[in-house]
Amino acid sequence: MNLSALNTTALAMVTPGKGILAADESTGTIKKRFDAIKVESTEQNRRDYREMLFRSDGMKYISGVILYDETIRQNAADGTPLVKLIERAGCIPGIKVDEGTRPLPSCPGETVTIGLDRLADRLTTYYALGARFAKWRAVIAIDKDNIPSMTAVHVNAHALGRYAALCQAANIVPIVEPEVLMDGDHDIERCFEVTRRVLDEVFHELRIQRVALDGMILKPNMVVSGKSCPEQAAVAEVAERTVQMLRECVPAAVPGIAFLSGGQSDEDATAHLDAMNRLGPLPWKLTFSYGRALQAAPQQAWAGKAANTPAGQRAFSHRARMNALASRGEWTAALEKEAA
Repeated sequence: MNLSALNTTALAMVTPGKGILAADESTGTIKKRFDAIKVESTEQNRRDYREMLFRSDGMKYISGVILYDETIRQNAADGTPLVKLIERAGCIPGIKVDEGTRPLPSCPGETVTIGLDRLADRLTTYYALGARFAKWRAVIAIDKDNIPSMTAVHVNAHALGRYAALCQAANIVPIVEPEVLMDGDHDIERCFEVTRRVLDEVFHELRIQRVALDGMILKPNMVVSGKSCPEQAAVAEVAERTVQMLRECVPAAVPGIAFLSGGQSDEDATAHLDAMNRLGPLPWKLTFSYGRALQAAPQQAWAGKAANTPAGQRAFSHRARMNALASRGEWTAALEKEAA
């Protein structure tokens, strides 16, 4: 393990004014996105869509791109490897390495993420293909009372620790992603309680497995109300509770925190990030690692038509710029200036 190289990459991933594009949708997930815009999910259409993003001006606001196994092996229409397009834009290629979730037999309604088998070999291959960081997502369901169970929290934290250690052994920076889902009618206090418990267990496992904290990135959910909660927390409360939770759980050695959007609207994800970065000096960089919150608008604008490529690129560049401003705590001021 080259810790100096890992730390350099991790710091570059949270460069102020930049964030991470999560373009790692599985074939099944991107089919759902394409179905919504009435585009057939063929390999070429998936390639064309992602090439559109990687060639856009919005890439100047992106530090790294999380790719799917298919995408990291694809070439652009002119034969250039997509990885090379990302590198030419000044960004770091990364790769999703988990293999999805499976039900936990003893815990109805809960899952564990799989993919550790042969992961060391796959990481060697991905490094050769250009990946310098990886992502593993643990999915934690939540309700008002009994979920998540201690079992679900532990097994997912343990898997995250094993994954992170394997990544660092392969000189790949691990993005550690424990996502407490927004689904449900729980309030913000319940989200705070569960997320804090999950992060405590995750960092316990990372220490047990000797993961170098200065060579990783954390990708957590924000502390928000459940989607179906009748009382939605205000932006300021989300920011304050999320930062409080981070201060209680995340060691200062971690270079940065790149939030997932988790089903928030585009603007909510931006507003929450901006509010957090306006709370004052923090021991870590706070930025974004968004999928839908960066891509919903460009997908609609593009709609699978080559003639719409410039419109799709403009939509992506706008969303990337808005979140880049939020990563500096400058989004609200920029909106006020534009409105004046």
